[in-house]
Amino acid sequence: VQLQAYGGGLVQAGGYLRLSCAASGRTFSSYAMGWFRQAPGKEREFVGTISRGGSSTVYADSVKGRFTISRDNAKNTVYLQMNSLKTEDTAVYYCAASRKVLASKPEQYDYWGQGTLVTVSS
Repeated sequence: VQLQAYGGGLVQAGGYLRLSCAASGRTFSSYAMGWFRQAPGKEREFVGTISRGGSSTVYADSVKGRFTISRDNAKNTVYLQMNSLKTEDTAVYYCAASRKVLASKPEQYDYWGQGTLVTVSS
């Protein structure tokens, strides 16, 4: 599975962005999908994950209630809707695919996209 994340950019605090992650291959629906982020000088951090069919999601406490993950298996795409953005959300955001259900650790993911930068200004 090859993953391509896009949609990052510069946004003011309180604003919103939607990231997309397009997957190649015919097995997209076989994988749970996750989003992670990495700020400068920090470790990669779990943001959230969605099950293969899209019926279940899990979020990090830091984004719960503000971010929403969804997926369209017909389009081989997973989305991260980010609302009420804060300056601390500034990071490179990565999408990843996992054979494990609702995994939250980077080592549980098998494939990674290249990342897209989100910058939230005050």
